[in-house]
Amino acid sequence: MKKELELYIHIPFCVRKCAYCDFRSAPAGREVQAQYVDRLLEEIQKAAPLAEDYEVVSAFFGGGTPSILPKEEIGRVMELLHRQFDWKADAEVTIEANPGTVDGRKLDAYRSFGINRISFGLQSADNEELQKLGRIHTWEQFLESYEAARTAGFTNINVDLMSALPGQTRKSWQETLQKVLVLNPEHISAYSLIIEEGTPFYEKYADHPELLPPEDEERQMYYDTKRILAEQGYERYEISNYARKGYVCRHNLGYWSRRDYKGFGLGASSLLNSVRSTVQEDLTEYLRGNFAGSNEHLSEQDIREEYFFLGLRKMEGVDPGPYREHYEKLLEELQKQQLLQEKNGKICLTDYGIDVSNYVLAQFLED
Repeated sequence: MKKELELYIHIPFCVRKCAYCDFRSAPAGREVQAQYVDRLLEEIQKAAPLAEDYEVVSAFFGGGTPSILPKEEIGRVMELLHRQFDWKADAEVTIEANPGTVDGRKLDAYRSFGINRISFGLQSADNEELQKLGRIHTWEQFLESYEAARTAGFTNINVDLMSALPGQTRKSWQETLQKVLVLNPEHISAYSLIIEEGTPFYEKYADHPELLPPEDEERQMYYDTKRILAEQGYERYEISNYARKGYVCRHNLGYWSRRDYKGFGLGASSLLNSVRSTVQEDLTEYLRGNFAGSNEHLSEQDIREEYFFLGLRKMEGVDPGPYREHYEKLLEELQKQQLLQEKNGKICLTDYGIDVSNYVLAQFLED
């Protein structure tokens, strides 16, 4: 019996880097993009031995903005992946897309390649807020892209949203949620803006938090998200992710459950048999065919920390069985503080625990 494997394919290119983004991504010309895909195919070919032990259950094209590549380049990657690996018949295959970077022909091509899920990075339905974020699209362009995806036959669409944006109010956030809900996407990811060091937003807002929504209003936006989406039939299955019945993102659930995954592309991570590895992070070196990055053999401590740190993000929680004895006092203490609860034999966050999840999860880091 082959083990389940997830694939991640990193496309590090975008039209323009957003002001809040700290991902490994940057604009690049067609020549560099084509050269990158050539190297990506070489890297994938080198992983051929994995096919002996694994069956692919999901794949995810992330970035950057994978959808800025010509459709033929995505086709080349998918063709090789299908040729090289065994795939589960109902494998989930997602591509991230920026509104305005896809059209009917490109979306039809994705479907023909076996891509069956699309994730649109909308962030906000308010054009002023989008402009402040440095996004390249408008709400109207998102609508065009979304409708084109439906026309192309996509029946599993995610929309990424972001709250606590500069100039955003509780009312404008509610309006964003309501506008998106009218479209009835199968999945919604709703995150709060995090000001990351090294980004233009950090320079602008780190010393001027008054330009961002006040903390109590940000908290209300967070509660509004949970309430409004629940009223419309979306189940919260992870701290920031909501889905209609049957449409949870299987790929991301795999990460939180520590399923083995193989990452391809600049700086991509892998977890195989408790070894975490990272691909070369320097684009120039990667384009030379130097893919080697770092390798780390995870210790028992690393594994049990990750088991809780990642697994407790899921609303269903984790079975503490393997590590109950090790964390017995901590689990008792966090339950006493009403941050964790035991349900159906699993340990999970309480509503209060979700509110302060960063604190709770950090308690499982032993050093």
